[in-house]
Amino acid sequence: MKTVGIIGGMGPLATADLFRKIVMNTKASCDQEHIHLIIDNNTNIADRTAALLYGGADPYPEMKKSALLLQESGAEILMIPCNTAHAYYERLSTEVSIPILHMPEICCRVLREKGVRKAGLLSTVGTVQTGIYQKAASKYAIELLIPDDEGQRYVMDVIYNGVKAGKLGYDTAKYEKTVQNLFDLGAETMILGCTELPVAMEMYGLDFACIDPTLELAREAIRLAGGETL
Repeated sequence: MKTVGIIGGMGPLATADLFRKIVMNTKASCDQEHIHLIIDNNTNIADRTAALLYGGADPYPEMKKSALLLQESGAEILMIPCNTAHAYYERLSTEVSIPILHMPEICCRVLREKGVRKAGLLSTVGTVQTGIYQKAASKYAIELLIPDDEGQRYVMDVIYNGVKAGKLGYDTAKYEKTVQNLFDLGAETMILGCTELPVAMEMYGLDFACIDPTLELAREAIRLAGGETL
């Protein structure tokens, strides 16, 4: 089977979540039937939203460093468990000679296969403003609903002051209201378009119709590596 590399650290919990989902969704009866994974949990990669929208430190040099390190270490496929980081996808793809999976495109393709026509997007401001999911959704004829400014603040808050801060007692009421507002506007499901948000579902016991791009990325990686999914 092919070796898969994970450009991690954006953030560490999201990286661990992807690793776990790959293992848990691989059909295997012993250790040797799992795919070979190499993870670079590079926490030196600067915040992507801060860089894209507010003039923060550039994350690209460290992303490139991780991609090249993983390729040199034997990775034959790369993954980025950070949706906002896909703003650098095209540029990063020119730095390596191996394919990089595109999480937003994989997610929207699966939505189309499920017959979804309208979905709510829960993500960072950076992901919204750079149009990463809008472009992928358009390709598959899916209408995206975006939170209003107030709702987007609540989404950002659960990401940064909830999951990234490791706050177990975080109050999700305003975040859940934002989600309900999108359902009221006609969304059939929610895209958990930040890799911290699937973690939030488990961490805070949330339950609503959604698609987990991290899970779909994990399944795609298993198949492309030559493994079988459950």
